[in-house]
Amino acid sequence: MQKEVRTVCYDEDLHLEAYRFEGTRQPFPNHFHDYYVIGFIEAGRRSLSCKNKEYTIGQGNILLFNPNDNHSCVQCDGGALDYRGLNISKETMSSLVEEITGKRTLLGFSENVIKNDELNSYLHSLHQTIMDGSKEFEKEEMLLLLISLLTRQYGQPFSNCIPECSKEIEDTCLFMEEHFSEHITLEELCKCSGLSKSTLLRAFTKSKGVTPYRYLQALRIDRAKALLEQGVSPIDAAIQTGFSDQSHFSNFFNMFIGLSPAAYKRIFKEGGKSNE
Repeated sequence: MQKEVRTVCYDEDLHLEAYRFEGTRQPFPNHFHDYYVIGFIEAGRRSLSCKNKEYTIGQGNILLFNPNDNHSCVQCDGGALDYRGLNISKETMSSLVEEITGKRTLLGFSENVIKNDELNSYLHSLHQTIMDGSKEFEKEEMLLLLISLLTRQYGQPFSNCIPECSKEIEDTCLFMEEHFSEHITLEELCKCSGLSKSTLLRAFTKSKGVTPYRYLQALRIDRAKALLEQGVSPIDAAIQTGFSDQSHFSNFFNMFIGLSPAAYKRIFKEGGKSNE
């Protein structure tokens, strides 16, 4: 059986994360991120669900996730997956778009799964350059060319990617964003929204693509990532983001991110690269 290797690198020049999962068999449950994901499949096949659409993805496919695009991924043939990706914050993306268009705005991807040989070539070269630790400005050129092509061929206003949500659902999201570090109950969410438990669960899942609990855990993981990047210990990050214990935190972090909290923290402590 192929050994699983996970490598993550933070590029301080480009302000983004590059990562590679080799031989992974781990399923990723329905979740979302507060940043953009641009990834590509090197080998293997997976069943992907994104925003209520189903895909079978394999070698040559490029994945484009906007912030808050809910998605899940599971094995479909028992084989391992080799996957490379870039995580780009909204701040970094708006700066790149400004360089390209002259307007500081967020890019919205119109498609989530594509096949494009030209983009695949740029993405593969850029990813490898980052993982090699290059300090040459060639990588900045490649990143700008990649985002320029994506903007031209698959770009749309980011507002088009945000689903319409009722005030009750938005109030519920705001409550969780303001109180994620506390113990939150379903009763509190119902009181905030003015909806019954069954109505809230049904309406929230239809609107956001994930349940309220999964939304809350995704919020907590994103906040925990930021704390780990600042050097906060995993146990303190768990406490500050509302997890009941470190084991619970570690399980969710690995489930959502594909790395342990300690391995993720090492990226920002040991020269920008971590293996697990």
